[in-house]
Amino acid sequence: MKVDLGIWRWLMQVLIALLVILILLFIGLRYLPLIQQNEQYRRRIDFLDAELEKQRQESKQLQEEFNALRNDPKTVERLARQTLGYARADETIFRFDPPVTNAAAR
Repeated sequence: MKVDLGIWRWLMQVLIALLVILILLFIGLRYLPLIQQNEQYRRRIDFLDAELEKQRQESKQLQEEFNALRNDPKTVERLARQTLGYARADETIFRFDPPVTNAAAR
């Protein structure tokens, strides 16, 4: 005796498919906040990595300036001439004032 379940078999397959979709949807919604938090952490890490690289470049530049001032007398002399206005004993320094304009100050 062969029983034909026809519509019931089809309904059972649809029910199982909907149940699987519902379970997957539940799992996805359950982990969505964690996924969003993970994405925020990744953006923060990228920002901090860029900031770290910027700080490393600045540190490298400052270290090079420090080494130049410590080891190179010409650098020290140039810096003393530019910032402090120093000169050697046999030199004459000429300084010019900026031109005066008749324009009204804003």
